Amino acid sequence: MSTETTDTAAPQTWIAVATVKEVTRRRKVRVEVDGVAIALFHANDRIYAFADLCVHQDRSLTKGTLLHGRVICPGHQWQFDLETGYEEDQDLCQPTYPVLVRDDTVHIDPTPRRDAQNSGKECTA
Repeated sequence: MSTETTDTAAPQTWIAVATVKEVTRRRKVRVEVDGVAIALFHANDRIYAFADLCVHQDRSLTKGTLLHGRVICPGHQWQFDLETGYEEDQDLCQPTYPVLVRDDTVHIDPTPRRDAQNSGKECTA
């Protein structure tokens, strides 16, 4: 299982949210952190974390489909890239969260990630 890490210069508040076994067995798991629904996805030997409610129609992404490195919303089939949260045909992106896997436990930083590589598009929770 690959481990994603973030810039260690920035303080992180890692929160344990699931076990690796839970996520890999089901491929999609919904957890709540401070009242915010977070979708965990297992794909490409990694675990990704997204805000669970789609930015388009507030549909649960854990009820969507994982296909070719994207999570597909069950509402209008917007396809969010697992790496960035971006939907290539839209000006919106789905907020994503840093993930850390340590000792078979999945941790997330509850602060949504901002992607500077795609200027003009900002993910907000």
